[in-house]
Amino acid sequence: MTRAEFDALCAAQPGATRSGPGELDSWKVGGKMFACWGDYEHRDTNTATVVVATPDRETAEMLVEAGAAHKPPYFRGAWVGLTLEGLDPDEARHRIAASYGRVRAGLTKKAQSDLPPLEES
Repeated sequence: MTRAEFDALCAAQPGATRSGPGELDSWKVGGKMFACWGDYEHRDTNTATVVVATPDRETAEMLVEAGAAHKPPYFRGAWVGLTLEGLDPDEARHRIAASYGRVRAGLTKKAQSDLPPLEES
């Protein structure tokens, strides 16, 4: 999987926005990050790994133990790092949806109501 393919999956999430200059190189919903590449200054070279949230710490630990993800530096709890090389597109789609869903659900009701509706799957 390429960075462009991963970014396209992130962009497809309702209300998703890409970070701007001076921020971490990331994707956000309601101003909260759901996928992170690293620092903005290296946006052109941040292409190998991305960090996403999982539903809970147990899921993150299971993914790390299974070798499907790694523990990223600077992130704790339910966040995991994914290596793009060899990442299955369906797995990427699932991880993005789970991360986006967790972050969106944590927004205030007002912030959630300001977003486009979730599509039924």
